[in-house]
Amino acid sequence: MTTTMGVPPLGGGRAGRWTLPEELSARVPAEQRGRGLDRDAVRLLVSRGTRVSHHAFAELPTLLRAGDLLVVNTSVTLAAAVDGRVGHARVVVHFSTRGDDGRWAVELREPDGRGTTRARGGGPAGTEVRLPGDVRLVLEEPLSGRSARLWWGRVSDADVPGLLRRHGRPIRYSYTERDQPLSAYQTVFALPSADGTGSAEMPSAARPFTARLVAELVSRGVQFAPVTLHTGVASAEAHEPPYPERFTVPETSARLINAARAGDGRVIGVGTTAVRAVESAAGSDGVVRAARGWTGLVVTPERGVRVVDGLLTGLHEPEASHLLMLEAVAGREAVDRGYEEALRGRYLWHEFGDVHLILPADLPATPSAALPAENPHAEGCHSNCR
Repeated sequence: MTTTMGVPPLGGGRAGRWTLPEELSARVPAEQRGRGLDRDAVRLLVSRGTRVSHHAFAELPTLLRAGDLLVVNTSVTLAAAVDGRVGHARVVVHFSTRGDDGRWAVELREPDGRGTTRARGGGPAGTEVRLPGDVRLVLEEPLSGRSARLWWGRVSDADVPGLLRRHGRPIRYSYTERDQPLSAYQTVFALPSADGTGSAEMPSAARPFTARLVAELVSRGVQFAPVTLHTGVASAEAHEPPYPERFTVPETSARLINAARAGDGRVIGVGTTAVRAVESAAGSDGVVRAARGWTGLVVTPERGVRVVDGLLTGLHEPEASHLLMLEAVAGREAVDRGYEEALRGRYLWHEFGDVHLILPADLPATPSAALPAENPHAEGCHSNCR
């Protein structure tokens, strides 16, 4: 597998660094790829600087140590896709984020005839979308001057979470094979919020965790710090940087994070959403304080990270702005090396795919992490079974 290096577009990811083969998109959840499999039947790529090793995700407890702290996102995934009509044209509305004034940021897309959708321009202002149950959505203004993809809209029924429960389904992209129940898009850490809001798309880095694996981690002295960040609708085609999202870092979690940093533990964000939340609550002194509200923080190599020592994340497309966060944590050379190995090892991408653990480079390897990169873990790993 060859890779190409290029120059990053302004504000985006690192387009041109490699090409993602279509067959490396995970099309179904891991537990549906064979009998007796669970969510943790995915592969785990581990980067320590430019040194890479290959594992099963179930080995995670052996790769962490007592005192390490995993920051996890407890946001629940919503059934955020609802069918509608603009005039006689069928559309699919992706409900993204609820604003402080009761409006919702929404994305209108066109059905593609295969159960998924394709991009569609938003607006103009005043456009009315007819939704199930005689509900009306009226578009008012673009969310941002940078793009007309997302619009603020006002819904005639204020109970949008109820509308989603009755008529919504999980947002699904074209690389997936078929519709999945909402439960397939929930993580073991998901907790319903009091106001019924949540994430338009799953905080997918945590998807491979099972209750059994969490119990094993706790028994080995690994701690968990819950935070909440409600993710909006991703920019599947344009790969725009993330826009402001709601987040909460509780006082108890702030204390756990600061205590781990004061001791010998490593603070590891489970997903880019968890990192965005905790870094938004960190002062210039690196101390995390309880916080809630909106964050527009985009973690880049120029900004750097103040809190996290490592990151557990999925594999991102070459254009994704999330790669800038990975570089902020590990450096560009380490990220490039990890992705070279992921491509060579035929890892799977996207929300049902394999995962990447980025740890500090200056720590000694555990015996299980000393496998050479030239011998990828278990050729018959279940996550690559079709």
